Amino acid sequence: MSGFLSVQDLCFSWPGRTVLEELNFEVGPNQLVSVLGVNGAGKTTLLKCMNRILSPSSGRINLFSSDVLGMTIMDVARHIAYVPQSVNTNFPMNVFDVVLLGRRPHLQWFVGDEDREKVSECLHFLDIDDFAFRRYDQLSGGERQRVVLAKALAQEPKLYLLDEPTSDLDLKHQITTMEKIRRVVGDRTTPSSAIIAIHDIDVAARFSDRILLLHEGKIRAYGPPKEVLTVELIAEVFGVEAEVREDSGALRITIQAALEGDSGDGR
Repeated sequence: MSGFLSVQDLCFSWPGRTVLEELNFEVGPNQLVSVLGVNGAGKTTLLKCMNRILSPSSGRINLFSSDVLGMTIMDVARHIAYVPQSVNTNFPMNVFDVVLLGRRPHLQWFVGDEDREKVSECLHFLDIDDFAFRRYDQLSGGERQRVVLAKALAQEPKLYLLDEPTSDLDLKHQITTMEKIRRVVGDRTTPSSAIIAIHDIDVAARFSDRILLLHEGKIRAYGPPKEVLTVELIAEVFGVEAEVREDSGALRITIQAALEGDSGDGR
């Protein structure tokens, strides 16, 4: 047992359809775990179960040996930050105030100087302090995604659950954002970890400590990228031919072609 996060026999079903079946895995402190799988594999469902947005059919989620499923909503918010794949809410407020919402689980009676300082730090860390006082609902999709990530950082959780956190970003900001997430969870002075649902296998291989590979509602493999992202497993799960190589100590994945007979949609 890692003592940080463990998921035991987690199951989730919709009426007439099993989505997740007996998932068991552990995450240690200061780890970045990427969840990979085709569309419909259960990546988003897993994150929502871990954040209590969805109620698992059965199983247990322990964070620091405390059962997440038994926590109050406020306790969950103090320990876990969730960034959805897309944010449709048009907050009629400026960016600074949106990020300040991340401090809510820690507030007593009023917003203090420390809270405002933390917001400023998060905006600066993600290089978005230049539009701190622009209206959130007037931002582009990529800018909104970075603001919501800053809100999660301001929350100061122990566990980040991030659903496609770079999906709306351009190539430069995809890389810089992943580098910054890597820095946050790698800071051993404040133990935290991140579980990221992501489609880009190459980005997952480059930045992750561990890969959780979901296939048909079950964990097909879980471990370091070099052990999980093999040519054989990529072909089995994703139906594509890939080149797997090491470049300056990092694993790099290049998708070459779809294998015959694979529909490609994963549904």
